[in-house]
Amino acid sequence: MVYINTLMIQTMLAQPHWQGRLTPRDYAALTPLIWEHVNPYGRFELDMSTRLALP
Repeated sequence: MVYINTLMIQTMLAQPHWQGRLTPRDYAALTPLIWEHVNPYGRFELDMSTRLALP
């Protein structure tokens, strides 16, 4: 996951939009050890307006 995050950060920083916008302190704060975009339990949609069909 760290490798994929590193590739994503590199791809983002290679875009012209980000050139010259980050300070050295910003670059020092970047880390590939992020995990907020990962849901280890899958995605569950909950519809509170319907009931389960119980046997």
